[in-house]
Amino acid sequence: MKNIKIEVKWAFIFLVTSLTWMALEKALGWHDEKIADHATYTNIFAIPAIAIYIFALLDKKKNYYHGRMTYKKGFLAGLIITLIIALFSPLTQYITSTLITPDYFSNVIEYAVSSGKMTQPDAEAFYNLKSYMVQSVIGAAIMGIITSAVVALFTQSKSLA
Repeated sequence: MKNIKIEVKWAFIFLVTSLTWMALEKALGWHDEKIADHATYTNIFAIPAIAIYIFALLDKKKNYYHGRMTYKKGFLAGLIITLIIALFSPLTQYITSTLITPDYFSNVIEYAVSSGKMTQPDAEAFYNLKSYMVQSVIGAAIMGIITSAVVALFTQSKSLA
């Protein structure tokens, strides 16, 4: 456990940041009166998400590998962070959907149907807690793997590349 202490720390920083982001989205009205903007503006979260991976791998490089980290070691550290985030993403989705923004699903279903983007049954099948829990695990895994691969390129020690 000691050898992944840094990854655990940064995974939980990521999870807290994602919950804070959801509260910010709710406060900005992206889950209700400005729901039409949600699909676009939620992507801004990529900036803090990538930043967390950068800080995490730099922390691992400096404080575990003493400033000398290979691409493989950096990528592995990113994968461990990703695994933890993916495992906890159903819980963060539950917290988001029940505590932070309990009306989100009804609001987004109404918007999707009234704007003609989806039928009522299709919207209800897509926008629900179970669907979002599954999507959160898959999304966290895919985006985490990609982010880990790219960030590890930039955080590896040049002399070891």
